[in-house]
Amino acid sequence: MTLANRPHTRFHRAADSDATEPPEAHGVARDAIKLLVARPGGISHVRFADLGEYLRPGDLLVVNNSATMPAAVAGQRAGQPIAIHFSAARAEKVWVVELRPAGNASRYLTDIRPGERIDISGGGALVMVSSYPQPGVHGGRLWMARVIVEGDVVSYLARHGRPIRYSYVPRPWPLSYYQTVFARHPGSAEMPSAARPFSTQLVTALVTDGIAIALITLHAGVSSAEMGELPAAELYAVPPATARLVNLTHTAGGRVIAVGTTATRALESAADADGVVEQAAGWTDLVLGPDRPCQVVDGLVTGWHEAGASHLLLLEAVAGPELVAAAYREAVEHSYLWHEFGDSALLLPGG
Repeated sequence: MTLANRPHTRFHRAADSDATEPPEAHGVARDAIKLLVARPGGISHVRFADLGEYLRPGDLLVVNNSATMPAAVAGQRAGQPIAIHFSAARAEKVWVVELRPAGNASRYLTDIRPGERIDISGGGALVMVSSYPQPGVHGGRLWMARVIVEGDVVSYLARHGRPIRYSYVPRPWPLSYYQTVFARHPGSAEMPSAARPFSTQLVTALVTDGIAIALITLHAGVSSAEMGELPAAELYAVPPATARLVNLTHTAGGRVIAVGTTATRALESAADADGVVEQAAGWTDLVLGPDRPCQVVDGLVTGWHEAGASHLLLLEAVAGPELVAAAYREAVEHSYLWHEFGDSALLLPGG
């Protein structure tokens, strides 16, 4: 990310603002977490179950139906335990991976070498090929690796993997806690978490009130470990029915509300120069920001991102720097929780 393309939003949040466990663990329903609604006329603090009060009949919610894989696997490197995070498949048994020390380490390994062999659970192995996305980068975070396992890699992960977990979540949780109600197609290394607060009851209420829901698929990779690091390319698909619904919604005067940065990235990747969405599938390396403004999405349901993260550029591209900055100031002041089990925001720049 160049200096000119850094997000405008600046904030400092409290050390205890990490969501350390799912809300259900302390008796809070998924859709009962806090929701901050940011509009030009002001900011409201409600519960996620109140989402429909801020939408209108004829609006369209676009959600990601990618399911979370158990993408973390134990490994051995020169006799030392490590963790391998599987991020994305680039070819049959060739995957992008991230290697970290065992446990809840907050840093990735920086001394990986091409040709190195890593033993993994179940008698498998990785052979490190090159840094990713650019080969030859010393100390790179992501690597391309050949995966030597019996059967396909997704099935291997189902047998031997566990959900990716970082140090702010002190204990493991079953994979079901990392799935949204829309999850259908396994492929995400980490949960497309903006949709986690939706319950079946809330979805039913929204549809009953005239809010349409359309699906995209974008398989999210491992989250960025470095502030200012741009997101890697991700596999996505916008089906014909979703493209039609998006275009019809705009024609009829409705709003297209993306649920998460993944849904936003997919929709904007499928848009032409006039903002018309077409059926599309493949890999997207699109980064929304000052150099590529938002053309399709009118509003955004999102979790809270770290200061300096490239995701903030996407939020600012959708809602504008002033509204995003105001939302983050309020979230810090009102003790909102961060990360995949945390609280939510609805950004509506048009009011």
